[in-house]
Amino acid sequence: MKLARTNVLNHRTASPVTLTQLGFGGAPLGNLYRKIEDSAAQATLDAAWNAGIRYFDTAPQYGLGRSEMRFSEALNRFDPDAMTLSTKVGRVLHDCAPEEVTPEAFVDVPQKRIAFDFTYDGIMRSFEDSKARLGTDKIDILFLHDIDAGAHGQAFEDNNLRQLFTLGGYQALSQLREAGQIAAIGAGVNTWQICERLLEEADFDGFLLAGRYTLLEQEPLERFLPLCIERDVGIILGGPYNSGILATGAVDGARYDYAPAPEDILQRVRKLSAVCDAHDTPLIAVALQFPLGHDAVKTVIPGASTPDEVRQNVAIFDHTVPAALWSDLKSEGLIRADAPTPQDIDARV
Repeated sequence: MKLARTNVLNHRTASPVTLTQLGFGGAPLGNLYRKIEDSAAQATLDAAWNAGIRYFDTAPQYGLGRSEMRFSEALNRFDPDAMTLSTKVGRVLHDCAPEEVTPEAFVDVPQKRIAFDFTYDGIMRSFEDSKARLGTDKIDILFLHDIDAGAHGQAFEDNNLRQLFTLGGYQALSQLREAGQIAAIGAGVNTWQICERLLEEADFDGFLLAGRYTLLEQEPLERFLPLCIERDVGIILGGPYNSGILATGAVDGARYDYAPAPEDILQRVRKLSAVCDAHDTPLIAVALQFPLGHDAVKTVIPGASTPDEVRQNVAIFDHTVPAALWSDLKSEGLIRADAPTPQDIDARV
């Protein structure tokens, strides 16, 4: 596999939205878990660009605007016609007192608090604020950010959808797309079920799905991914390592879905690792490449906080995975028998 390009998320628009199959996730550049110096952030973005990555994703939440502001500096160096940029809407940042700063997993952040707002005015405000922080009018894709229930509960999700479809949020997205101010719309979420719910209501181009279709999780094969193929909806796959364990293996302290991995997951990852070791192939490379075996998945976007991490992502993306490894994973029941793999794409080509 190489850094190939494909047209995606553009079936309803006049201009194609091109994505490299390996993209760049901007959450770490918002100082996720630890502070990153501005110079290191810029070097990381340059490393991604120099490696041939041309799809970059960020969001207001990432460092309460810090990730977008760091992207702004890099965008002055990058060719805007050669790259695709996405950010997210629905979280408006407000100035606040120090004690009101939204508690997040980001450190050394601006003095801001987050207000969820999926109304017409909220979407437009979020979009304009992101343009200002990014220093550009060229945002290609807008994703509704965490519109699903998550840790907030079902009432939170229901209220967000009411704002989106009753109070004009979707109208705002549609207007921006129809006016050519953006090329594609979707949602950046942690569950595939909310994506199905959104598709029942309206016309979306794609979804940024964190995890949920990985070596450890293939439930979307049953309904959701076939629906994406039927509706010509593209998936951008974030979190290919299930928040860590598919990168680290079943080590002490390994994390799955942002929490310490339970024993059943640890056991399964040990078995996955054993098959990979038998084929002299790193588990992390198999995890990164696996989602792209499905036609609905257009790109994977692991995060990186250093140039070395970018180069590692590229190396493992380009690592050759033996066809027999995929077969062994299926024969041992470690991935579903009906899960398409990258070797299936190679065979079709």
